[in-house]
Amino acid sequence: MKKLLLGCAVAALAAPAAYAQSTGSIDFENQEIVVTGVAGPKAVAGVNTPDTPKAKVVLTQEIIAHQVPGQSVNDIINLVPGVSFQNNDPFGSAGGKMSIRGFDNTRISQTFDGLPLNDTGGYALYSNQQIDPELIDQVNVNLGTTDVDSPTAAASGSTVNLRSRNPSQDFGVKVVSSVGEYDFFRVFGLVDTGEFTSFGTRAWFSASSATNNAIYGGYGKVDKQQYNFKIYQPVGDNGDFVSLAGHWNQNRNNFFGSVPLRTDVAGGRVVGSASSNRFPITKDERFYEVARCTVTPATPGVKDTANSCGSLYEYRFNPSDTGNIRLSSRFTLSDGLVLTVDPSYQYTKANGGGTVEAIESAFKIGDQFFPGYFGGKPYVGADLNGDGDTLDTVRMLAPSQTKTDRLGLIASLRYDIDDHNTVRLAYSYDRGRHRQTGEVGFLDAYGNAIDVFPVDNPVLGSDGNRLQKRDRLSYAILHQVSGEYRGEFFDERLTVNAGLRAPFFKRNLNQYCFTSSNSGFVDCMRGNDAAEDAYAAANPNFARPQKRVFNYDKLLPTAGVVFNVMPKFSVFGNYSKGVQVPGTDNLYQSFWYAPGTDAADPSPETTDNFDLGVRYTSGKIQAQLSGWYTNYKNRLASSYDFEQNVTIYRNLGKVEKYGVDGSISYL
Repeated sequence: MKKLLLGCAVAALAAPAAYAQSTGSIDFENQEIVVTGVAGPKAVAGVNTPDTPKAKVVLTQEIIAHQVPGQSVNDIINLVPGVSFQNNDPFGSAGGKMSIRGFDNTRISQTFDGLPLNDTGGYALYSNQQIDPELIDQVNVNLGTTDVDSPTAAASGSTVNLRSRNPSQDFGVKVVSSVGEYDFFRVFGLVDTGEFTSFGTRAWFSASSATNNAIYGGYGKVDKQQYNFKIYQPVGDNGDFVSLAGHWNQNRNNFFGSVPLRTDVAGGRVVGSASSNRFPITKDERFYEVARCTVTPATPGVKDTANSCGSLYEYRFNPSDTGNIRLSSRFTLSDGLVLTVDPSYQYTKANGGGTVEAIESAFKIGDQFFPGYFGGKPYVGADLNGDGDTLDTVRMLAPSQTKTDRLGLIASLRYDIDDHNTVRLAYSYDRGRHRQTGEVGFLDAYGNAIDVFPVDNPVLGSDGNRLQKRDRLSYAILHQVSGEYRGEFFDERLTVNAGLRAPFFKRNLNQYCFTSSNSGFVDCMRGNDAAEDAYAAANPNFARPQKRVFNYDKLLPTAGVVFNVMPKFSVFGNYSKGVQVPGTDNLYQSFWYAPGTDAADPSPETTDNFDLGVRYTSGKIQAQLSGWYTNYKNRLASSYDFEQNVTIYRNLGKVEKYGVDGSISYL
């Protein structure tokens, strides 16, 4: 399979040198900037194409500040050639999809002050949970490779590195407010304390709130609030420092994009959550608004059936609470020897999904009846609607719940051999505890969720156990050592970089449900041993609850050169090997297959990434043109298997992609 991709960008509106993701990468790439604070390569209109072996573009606050306030930073980097972001709304609070050089968002590593943002289970990126753009000093986009200390399992290629601004030395207050269509309102506030101790300590604190009505469907709301802080303590006068920062983001969003029914289509459409029944609402009078529904009252002694109230796509919630604490530090141990240490902690609580028709009676296994989640439906064994019988089906909230606790560390030691040769050694650690459940909750009389997080107050079966459509615990663990060298030759006209990553990945997966098909469907009755034994006896072909451990390791070299042909003109080239190991979400599909078989143990996906290009940099013009080629091996994807008549997660083999990126910035 081959694909050709083209990209270009033009800007016309000065910045420091390009930062990379971790303090160690910043220090290694830009020692002079970090230590002395002197001006780096000039930028034009807030766009910088630094003279490195990698194809790289940096957007600074100068250009970010000219974009729509509150918009996701992933939408802003659409300005970078090769980057494509499709936003779900105009305001930045409803998510979207990104690709860079054909790498989808699960293959792009995104970091925030060195902290990895990709989901630990499926490597997804959530653009509506990014830091407020007013707080971003710059965005560093590596178009085809990652940094050698990057703690990522996802980056087959590209990376997006966000750096938050440092506190100002002077006291200041900033307020930004925005209003717009669909009752959009956003307010952002920032306070810089200035230096408030004799040691030069300074800090900033910020808060923002954004709300708007759903732009499609005529129902639902988006409600987002975010809080950030950063405390910065310089250590000495040579660029050493300690910085502590925190972030909290809360979203309470409805999905949107389904009904109302169109009247201009012959035969109309059927109301429902299927993609074929979702239509954007406009101001055109040909569309109806969504009518408010009510739940049908229950009748004692009658076998009531669940109605559709609450099942429409717009009624679905996608709530999330995300936060992190991150420490960055740099210490000069001796002349030419620098240590950087960046520990972090992340927390995520989120869910998404629709409703389910819960069955009040228990599920029959053999000649016994048990509560549990069978065939995609909860069997409760208890009265749900309060009519005194257990004959009914009742519509209930049934999202997929995820809670993640994640610890990280990037430590780097740099040594200057002499003025023209530098090496560094780095260690990266990432441990994500990923708890995925599927508790059910109640709806009110109008089909709305009583609690958008049913995990906090779950419905229990008659045996006292939680009813949930999935129940699994995963540990995604990375230990990585890496090394990097940079040398300057021929009067600093030639710069050579070479590095090696050696990641060791572990996936510790605990499936507490029966895997009932080769597509990964599950039936759950955890906590009831009698039910599990009876179910196993009745379904001997199903895979019982079990634990599996997967280990992956790869050597990932990188090498690049920059040659300054003339003071303003250079050529560059770079090679890197990337890897994506199978995600925990997809690996659970393999539990249907016996350990040791190909279907039970897909191989990591690797890429060979090549860049070759030219740059021109002057006080008024920055231009870059590069050609690139990516060769995938063992491409990972869910695809249809004709022999088994099922879609499974597996290796597809070889894929090739190539293209051209170009950008010009003129002042």
